[in-house]
Amino acid sequence: MSANVEAPSSSMDALKWIVSIALLAGAVVGNYMFEDQSVLLRAIGVVVAIAAGLGVAALTSKGQEFIAFAKEAKLEVRKVVWPTRQETVQTTFIVMIATVITALILWGLDGALFRIVGFLTGLEI
Repeated sequence: MSANVEAPSSSMDALKWIVSIALLAGAVVGNYMFEDQSVLLRAIGVVVAIAAGLGVAALTSKGQEFIAFAKEAKLEVRKVVWPTRQETVQTTFIVMIATVITALILWGLDGALFRIVGFLTGLEI
């Protein structure tokens, strides 16, 4: 277990977050305001605005923590031992069989309870 010390946030972080959110909101609003423009131009504008917003967010302390976390996660994914195709097919088959069995059990319980309640209340449907 590691003891991570949180980095103190810069006084400019709040301004960076405001600018980032404004850029992301501007991408959405701009897409609707310029609906008479070409779809290609609007798509390019939205991609540029989102990239700029994410770039500004990456400059904050929380953004840098997220980037470090993402890099560590990428390293951990490389360590995963993925199942073979045969293991995947067998496991999928087992799950499908278990699902069918569970569905049949629930169907039977539902039918039995329906008949019991109908018998007890005298409301046969």
